[in-house]
Amino acid sequence: MGEIDVLVISDGVLPLPTEMLAHNAEPAIRAAWLDNMFLPPDAFDWPLNAVVVWSGDQTILLDAGLGLDPDLNLPRAGQLVRRLEAAGVDLGSVTDVVLTHLHMDHIGGLLVDGVKDRVRPDMRIHVAAAEVKFWEAPDFSHTAMPPGFPDALRSAAKRFTKEYRTHLRLFADEHEVAPGVVVRRTGGHTPGHSVIHVSSGGEGLTFAGDAVFAVGFDQPDWHNGFEHDPEEAARVRIRLLRELAASGDLLIATHLPFPSVGRVAVEGEAFRWVPVFWDY
Repeated sequence: MGEIDVLVISDGVLPLPTEMLAHNAEPAIRAAWLDNMFLPPDAFDWPLNAVVVWSGDQTILLDAGLGLDPDLNLPRAGQLVRRLEAAGVDLGSVTDVVLTHLHMDHIGGLLVDGVKDRVRPDMRIHVAAAEVKFWEAPDFSHTAMPPGFPDALRSAAKRFTKEYRTHLRLFADEHEVAPGVVVRRTGGHTPGHSVIHVSSGGEGLTFAGDAVFAVGFDQPDWHNGFEHDPEEAARVRIRLLRELAASGDLLIATHLPFPSVGRVAVEGEAFRWVPVFWDY
């Protein structure tokens, strides 16, 4: 994109119950949506994407994947470090990490044994101040997660903020990480959830983290089980999708099918995801 290079990395997939996609939808309506998308009715594989951005002399990692959590039995995710290496990206070259939020599937790659010893001692980790504050005493009362996940999320966030406290660079609402790379807090999914906009040479791209899921285009009002404020998350999603439809900018999101690069179109009262056609 102009003077900026963007690389999408798959951290793997997370097998999760389908009700996580829309716990406020009637089961029959949710089942019909899944059937229409040729997806299984009970559980399916959520993609898990991260992004590397090169801007000027900065190498910027957007989110850090799941890492390893043997208690949750998710062996098909947590591939980020290995796949960065396969793509020729040295962990020690990463100057900045930008976190959309502190859920474990976005920070866990940095908690894998030995990783902290391999990153630069001056590596900066950019995250919204509201996000760090939230995880001091997180509220799960509006979520609908599978058993074990709240405890795992609490533990990962607590460990992460402790281990990387000296690396953290907190921002309030908006912060320019590098030329053409701006992170903006949206809230909703978590109080400090943020999206990252990349722009160069007249082109634009937004990494939306967990603001948009696969169901979020034609069913933007459906509540995801991992949203801590699902009603606000829906408002954030609709606002963001309207912005992307108007601008024509590219969209990448954590849990859209890899490589998840596409655009957004308005479709009646909702939206439509239009994946890019790749020139292989």
